[in-house]
Amino acid sequence: MEKVERLISIIMILLKKDIVSTKEFAQLFNVSKRTILRDMETLSLSNIPIYSVHGIHGGYGIMGEYKVDKRLLSSSDLVNILTALGGLEQILISEEVEVTIKKIEAMVSPLSMKGSVRLSFYDWEGRSEILQTLKTCQESISGKKLISFDYIDKNGMITNRIVEPYQLHFSETSWYLKGFCLHRQSYRTFKLSRIDNLNMNEETFNPRDYALEQDAASYQPQLVAVKTLISPSIKDQFIERYGRKSIESYSSEYFLATIHIPQSPIGFQFLASFGTNLEIVEPKSYVEEFRNYLLKMVDKYS
Repeated sequence: MEKVERLISIIMILLKKDIVSTKEFAQLFNVSKRTILRDMETLSLSNIPIYSVHGIHGGYGIMGEYKVDKRLLSSSDLVNILTALGGLEQILISEEVEVTIKKIEAMVSPLSMKGSVRLSFYDWEGRSEILQTLKTCQESISGKKLISFDYIDKNGMITNRIVEPYQLHFSETSWYLKGFCLHRQSYRTFKLSRIDNLNMNEETFNPRDYALEQDAASYQPQLVAVKTLISPSIKDQFIERYGRKSIESYSSEYFLATIHIPQSPIGFQFLASFGTNLEIVEPKSYVEEFRNYLLKMVDKYS
């Protein structure tokens, strides 16, 4: 851990605790007691109201008026934050997130239920490859700088875009960038895995009132209510996505699930992923469209 990060962590620990010994700090940060003494001198010279207590139970503290109300964040609150950050660390792969986790871990009591909840995500190789794109987007959002890139749509069409970046969004398994496209003169959402030749420009921009445009700019596909017969083996997946109210008993072999699906190939792909464990029964028009979709797929191998 760098010195600046260690100093920040020391302040956060002292804000949470009353007195912490030099030995405790040295063990926590894996440095010498002499290093901790120098850190305390640095903090005092920076006008942080550090004071020392001598004796067997001595150590360092921070003046009471400098502390925040401990009731603002309980140990339970901090553990919940750590749990959320632990999941974010896996999908964002960011050194900043790792440092933040270490800071908060230093504030959590050893007796707390830290680690009682664990989030796990697929460690796909492609996720690490997209890291540089994520970093560039983060830097451009922070610096209010335009970005340019080639964007490949679902049909393979390539267009060059210049975008005012506003927000990174992670949904299910993919990262997306939301911003204002100067080429289209409207807000657009770009899937990061379809972005190529990304560059952060030197030119900056004045942010638009993005918050007011988010709802209007978000794409909402047309949905259709579909009734499907599903086998017990995939019931849990439908509960996770659509809730128990969407499922009712039908026979000894199937459940009847009523769900809303995009009227597009995206919906067909989702339903086809369940193979023979699912059968669409209504509406008949959707059944026919889905059947044609499957026939085209089979035709690829005939």
